[in-house]
Amino acid sequence: MNVAPPARKPEGELRRGWTTGACAAGAGAAAFRSLLTEHAQKSVRIQLPKGETPEFSLATCEQTEAGWRASIIKDAGDDPDVTHGAEIIVDIVLKTDGRGISFQAGDGVGTVTLPGLPVPVGEPAINPGPRAIITDALIAVAEDLDATCDLTVIISIPGGQKLAEKTMNGRLGIKGGLSVLGTTGIVIPFSCASWINSIHRGVDVANLQGITQLIAATGSTSEAAAMREFSDLPEQAFIDMGDFAGGLLKYIRRHPTPKLTIAGGFAKLTKLAQGHLDLHSKRSSVDMEKLAYTAKAHGALKETAAEISTANTAMQALEICQAAGVPLANAIAKGARETAMASLGGETDIMIIIYNRQGVRVGTSDA
Repeated sequence: MNVAPPARKPEGELRRGWTTGACAAGAGAAAFRSLLTEHAQKSVRIQLPKGETPEFSLATCEQTEAGWRASIIKDAGDDPDVTHGAEIIVDIVLKTDGRGISFQAGDGVGTVTLPGLPVPVGEPAINPGPRAIITDALIAVAEDLDATCDLTVIISIPGGQKLAEKTMNGRLGIKGGLSVLGTTGIVIPFSCASWINSIHRGVDVANLQGITQLIAATGSTSEAAAMREFSDLPEQAFIDMGDFAGGLLKYIRRHPTPKLTIAGGFAKLTKLAQGHLDLHSKRSSVDMEKLAYTAKAHGALKETAAEISTANTAMQALEICQAAGVPLANAIAKGARETAMASLGGETDIMIIIYNRQGVRVGTSDA
């Protein structure tokens, strides 16, 4: 869930990178091989779930009082991952309890404190996918050197607690640092999957906390405004939806919540009102003719509607209607509610709130 606010995607072909889990697997395999051979490694090669066999250079590989330690500097490619450039450190310590591989959170790796995540409360925030990749890498070393895998794996990310402040971890109940993620081991630049996964986990955590009203925001301004307006709700009630209205609504349809409030700016919620579930500027746009028709249906004069149809932006259209006393923002909020209700099938009570760029409420579906 190490998802930061969206960044602008650069032009051209983008370079893929390696997940935190893949880096931890490489560092763990190198530390384990060093422990068994008593010889420090300089690089390591592992196999990922889909057959890729990346080779990593090691930043460090050294003996410790308890075992061996190795580290890899994470390369996330061209993705704006908050952990790009972070050092992923793995300590390998032999055990004698016959229980196989166990995981511990070191410095900068979080611990799960709320139910609803893929790992139980009290466990280090190391997801099942990375655990499997790390385990496979360690087993491969053990088979190569005819050893057993009775190990403690301690993963650390120096500075991880500070980096975690840029992610959704806090509101998901992951305390003390970052999550170790990566089902495939490969980072695909600007992938939507991790963001949508974080939305899903946020809904799960809120539902298991018994929270009956979720607030989903399209951006930081609307979220901050909603947090002020709904200050009585806990942090876990707020979902950073971003542009992924469809990802949120489809998940809530399968995992209902009693109340959902969607908060956002006028342009993005106009897209929702016009039937778009992906609100990103490259995947949907405001139909100004439809917006003019909506304004006319709610009292705009013919001349005002014509002015709206040729407006440069949705915000300009809103300003035209505000000057003319036409309640366009309320109409759009009601239209957005209809789109959301159609996606949910009516099991959730939905409200839409539109905020301007100053965080002031300018429209609501309840008007």
